[in-house]
Formats: sequence, C-alpha cells, structure tokens
Amino acid sequence: MLVRLLYVSRATDKDARAIESILDQSRHHNVSNGITGVLCYGGGIFLQAIEGGRAAVNTLYNHIVADKRHTDVVLLHYQEITERRFGGWTMGQVNLAKLNTSIVLKYSERPEFDPYAVSGAVSLALLEELMATASIIGRA
Repeated sequence: MLVRLLYVSRATDKDARAIESILDQSRHHNVSNGITGVLCYGGGIFLQAIEGGRAAVNTLYNHIVADKRHTDVVLLHYQEITERRFGGWTMGQVNLAKLNTSIVLKYSERPEFDPYAVSGAVSLALLEELMATASIIGRA
C-alpha cells in the first residue's frame, strides 16, 4: 500500500554543507527503499513530502523525528494514495531563497515560508505548484 506523508521541521544546523548532507543521505537511502519525494528548505525550515510503501515511509518518518539534525518535527498530512505524485524523484530540492515571493504569498498570509502557519493541504498545494513551475531541482 502506498502512502504520502508531509512534515515540517527546523534545521538544527543551517550550514549549507549540513543541508546538502541531509539531501545526499536521503537520495542514497530512498532509492533502495522505494521512497520518492521532495524537500523544501528555506529560513531554517524543512518541508518534505515522502511517498512509498507504508512501512518504509513510517520507518523513515520515525528516523527523521529521532534525527538530531531536525527539531520541532510536525506531521502535516498523511494519506493512502493510489499513485505517486513525486514518482520521478528520489528527492527533489527546492531552494526557496530563489523563489518569487508571489508563489509563497499565494498560499500564506505573509511572504515568508512558514508551513507551521498553514494546513497540510496548503503545504501540499505549494509543493505541487513548485513542481508545475519547475522550481524543483535534483530530480535524481
């Protein structure tokens, strides 16, 4: 059974190398576990959608919650799905620092990226718009 999980967290280390390390580990781990997804990072905040088999996604989420590189982890959305939305991605990356603030404003009261202040459905809609506007890099 396939599921999609969306969570938000804060980075404990905002250094670019630390963020790149998280992405590299995700890409390596996800391929062998059948997990796809996309990660947004901006202002010290991660927003990540992960898809795959229920057991693999649940195991990964529990690992993220325990990972010292994340704090304030909040589950925003969890659902059974019939097909993957991020199937072509082992872990795409969005650099919100390079985004037009009008995209963020479309889904938020303020121009700052803050998934803690919106619903999981709104955060998922933002991710889908970022995909549609080719704002996601790192397809493989």
